Amino acid sequence: MEIVEEVELCFPQLLNASCKKQMHTHFEFILSYVTLSSITLLTTTLNLLVIISVSHFKQLYTPSNLLLLSLAISDFFVGLLMFFQIMLIDGCWFLGDLMCIMYYLLDYTITSASVGSMVLISIDRYVAICDPMHYSTKVTEKRVQVSICVCWICSVVFQTLILSDNFKQPGRYNSCSGECVVVNNYLAGLVDLVVSFIGPVTVIIVLYMRVFVVAVSQARAMRSHIAAVTLQGSVKVTAKKSEMKAARTLGVVIVVFLICFSPYYCVALPGDNLLNASSDAFVLCLFYFHSCLNPLIYALFYPWFRKCIKLIGTLQILQPGSSETNIL
Repeated sequence: MEIVEEVELCFPQLLNASCKKQMHTHFEFILSYVTLSSITLLTTTLNLLVIISVSHFKQLYTPSNLLLLSLAISDFFVGLLMFFQIMLIDGCWFLGDLMCIMYYLLDYTITSASVGSMVLISIDRYVAICDPMHYSTKVTEKRVQVSICVCWICSVVFQTLILSDNFKQPGRYNSCSGECVVVNNYLAGLVDLVVSFIGPVTVIIVLYMRVFVVAVSQARAMRSHIAAVTLQGSVKVTAKKSEMKAARTLGVVIVVFLICFSPYYCVALPGDNLLNASSDAFVLCLFYFHSCLNPLIYALFYPWFRKCIKLIGTLQILQPGSSETNIL
């Protein structure tokens, strides 16, 4: 009996002070390990392809693609953080109390940056569709770069403030050794919910409703005048079609984001414990799986991304002058 008891503890030498390991059948353990490992590998690989594509090929240096780059970077780090979830299959945290808080800080920061990137993408598409004549002057590469930096800096500062009480004495909320718990007071949790989810989601929905209305009206106008346009006019029509196609694609990204993140904020935040064994496994998997869905959406809707994957996979990007390759 003593041997069995030791096997069930995260830290057998601590006896009653140690947390107990979660009991899994061999099949459940293998299934969890394979599933999380597959999502991790897929997420990091696909988002790394997006990062390499936008960073390497000069033709992709556009404000919209810089926003996609920011989103891909946050999703890439989500994939890296999933290694901790693989380690936590048995429910034990072995990296110490300070690393536990740092894990939460990274996780929350990346999540906030991802949400912020979605808001910036919505604003970009709103200006492109609703005010196309001034898009090039309002949305410049420099302004987008500054906006992305501000987004990431604000995410770090905000989440550090939210978790500041936990940094005073790491591990103070753990009920046993081997547990990883952070606790926020009611006000901090409410502010985090509003700033990190409710506010951004409201902005995203309002902007895309406006984009949808304008896109439909533009489509009707183009159909009614298509027979009378000149060659120059047809070029403008083609440009508008391209902008609306980009809006539809990024609209899909936004919808997928809302579907995957809404359960997480509804379930995880009230409990204040992402790593607790009682957390809904489906919600957690859906939250992490979202990060590998965006590159798959790009592959389906963006021909340039498929071409980039081919060039990267065949190592043609290593050739001199490959950054000047015609991608579009």
